[in-house]
Amino acid sequence: MATLVNQILGLLTIAGDIVVVGLVVLLVLQGVNERASHQTGAISNLVANNAILFSLIVVVLATAGSLFYSEIAGYEPCKLCWFQRIFMYPQVVLLSLALWKRDSNISLYSLWLSGIGAVIAGYHYLLQIGVTSGVPCAAVGYSASCSQRFVLQHGYITIPMMAFTAFLMIAVFMVIQRKIVLPKR
Repeated sequence: MATLVNQILGLLTIAGDIVVVGLVVLLVLQGVNERASHQTGAISNLVANNAILFSLIVVVLATAGSLFYSEIAGYEPCKLCWFQRIFMYPQVVLLSLALWKRDSNISLYSLWLSGIGAVIAGYHYLLQIGVTSGVPCAAVGYSASCSQRFVLQHGYITIPMMAFTAFLMIAVFMVIQRKIVLPKR
């Protein structure tokens, strides 16, 4: 079962990476060229008007994946994994309430949580692939080593990369929402 979940989450991560790159390119094009802004406006408006829903879907999948790995697959979370969870898990409640209340003001809070979470996940990923070094989490005596890879899909996707992608997707959705929806108010 873990193999199937790894494959599904790996493919979702690739799709998420494509979405992030596509939306960032869209934002850059809109900022550079007024004509491109009109041509890409429909996509931006779709994302902006559904940013909370899209972010909620991402955060629910990320939380479910995280819980699957620790509670069903039996992978022991390291210290950095716990910090990432601190910035991911509350967003399930916050985004659910924002969607229910139709409150787009959540975007700033979600953007901060996702930004901090992305920094931690990015550092964790770099630690796992050997680009940077740090004190192994196991050195503190109660968790798995942060450099241990439980998952490696498609040559680059690890659990921290999955989290990094999720945080970036949420952040990009919220930036687009803040750029388009909030100024109209």
